[in-house]
Amino acid sequence: MDLLERIRRHEIKLGVIGCGYVGLPLALEFAKAGFSVVGIDTDAEKVKRINQGESYILDVDGKELKNEVEKGTISATENFSVLKGIDAISICVPTPLRKTRDPDVSFIVAAMEKVARYLHPGQLIVLESTTYPGTTQELVLPMLQRDRFKVGKDFFLAFSPERVDPGNPVYNTKNTPKVVGGVTRRCTDVASALYQEVIDTVVPVSSPRVAEMVKLLENTFRSVNIAMVNELALMCHKMGIDVWEVIEAAATKPFGFMNFYPGPGIGGHCIPIDPFYLSWKAKQSGFEPRFIELAGQINSGMPAFVVSRVADALNDYKKSLNGSKILILGVAYKQEVNDLRESPALDVMELLHRKGAQLAYHDPYIPTLSLGDLELRSKPIDRGRLKEYDCVVILTSHRLFDYQKIVSESTLILDTRNALKGIKDKKVHLL
Repeated sequence: MDLLERIRRHEIKLGVIGCGYVGLPLALEFAKAGFSVVGIDTDAEKVKRINQGESYILDVDGKELKNEVEKGTISATENFSVLKGIDAISICVPTPLRKTRDPDVSFIVAAMEKVARYLHPGQLIVLESTTYPGTTQELVLPMLQRDRFKVGKDFFLAFSPERVDPGNPVYNTKNTPKVVGGVTRRCTDVASALYQEVIDTVVPVSSPRVAEMVKLLENTFRSVNIAMVNELALMCHKMGIDVWEVIEAAATKPFGFMNFYPGPGIGGHCIPIDPFYLSWKAKQSGFEPRFIELAGQINSGMPAFVVSRVADALNDYKKSLNGSKILILGVAYKQEVNDLRESPALDVMELLHRKGAQLAYHDPYIPTLSLGDLELRSKPIDRGRLKEYDCVVILTSHRLFDYQKIVSESTLILDTRNALKGIKDKKVHLL
């Protein structure tokens, strides 16, 4: 029986390398569909918690995970030798940037070295880690294809970009369309068949390069448009115009406009990183990606602008930033998540600390935080506590925040997210 037929019968064993924000939700979806799934991760703590049925990802229901663990459909290990008995492998490892903004594909290379060691006929390998166009065919394929193993015949290789939006209450792994591009047509068919068993909509494309570019386009689109509205915010501040009112009015147009909002910067595992993968690859091809570079400059400059706004607001109250007690509300990169990756709050806090501010923070999802030489713990904002601070800076909005209380009890507020929309008070300063 060939691999396609075994996929349709749910008789294959699936391996997911990398059990983070992408890998664990994917593994759970396959397990819920009746597949036998093994999560493979070098983090012993993650492996232990999965095998105990404990979720460490907010988007993964702990009860669902525990149920599948108890049924025996999902388990985890640090031992890559299990790949000998795996029929299909999804690779969901990190792809960060180096300080020089060059792609760091070392995690992909390390994972593929393990896969190559245990590669056997009839195996499907799908890379999901965001990367530059050409990675699958130029880097991964040569590591796997040997004299006795031909792609599309003896094994199957494809790229399918992850589309995870942490904390999104509407879209999840199952109902977010999945783009799939195989090295050969047969590779695309086999990979698509696998994902069709657990994901509502699968979108086949002609090649891995197209699939890789799709992911980068999606997040470059967001980066460039966020940069545009951030620049608009800087412009409106100079001109004495409320940028939030401008956006709200523009959004009434029923065509040709899409809402993007300014903020203290961009964060997360995609938008601050992915466009520079594309930029790097474009430069390798002799093309200068000016929009991407300019967007990066504007977005990376927003934390400094926030700090300048804090200093100006304090100055209006005849206070110096140096020595002032500043409370940061929300340090995760977006609302309702416990994700600090690339969070602009870290840059804002670092700049404030350098200028002598006495820092504290409150975030219901981040109990502790290391910031250089500072070890901070989330402070409660019980009644009366807010008056202790010279300025409260809202960097992430949360439904758990009592904004009426925050306004009534604070001395001064800088709201970078327009979280206090509808609450007017002269002590409130907008970005």
